[in-house]
Amino acid sequence: MLSVKESQPVEFSAELLQKFGEVVSRYPEGKQKSALLPVLHLVQAEFGWLSVDAMDKVAHYLDIQPIEVYEVATFYTMYFLEPKGKYVLEVCRTGPCCLVGAEKIMTHIENRLGVKEGEVTPDGLFSWRGVECVAACGFGPVLQIGPDYTFYENLTEESVDKLINELKEKN
Repeated sequence: MLSVKESQPVEFSAELLQKFGEVVSRYPEGKQKSALLPVLHLVQAEFGWLSVDAMDKVAHYLDIQPIEVYEVATFYTMYFLEPKGKYVLEVCRTGPCCLVGAEKIMTHIENRLGVKEGEVTPDGLFSWRGVECVAACGFGPVLQIGPDYTFYENLTEESVDKLINELKEKN
């Protein structure tokens, strides 16, 4: 994954453009806007987030208005509109998970990583946020870790520490 700051222009690689073409080819002629969500996923996988420049280039590629891309990217929480860490820890913060300790887990993550929700650790490895239901109400507290969105259930402070340590060891 490339790291792109807001001030840097975005260029799509030939490989990424080829992937765009494969996605767009799944849809009928003139319906290329249908490829918007998967194309945005590809861009985010490549750059880590969706800058305005990247979204504008997607709009140009799909021959749609930039506002059509912004509407989608701002609606879905799976798209990041600012830089995030290599690993994004997303803790379910809805009622069932909160009843069994999600808020305690979020406080622990904040203290352990030393960053507030939405911020990135100085080494660029981690960011975290609370998210809406991840459909594992019977196994809370629950978190998922992007970019591959692996789920972890029945969290404790100790199990969260173990996950963070394992991710740090990978790098």
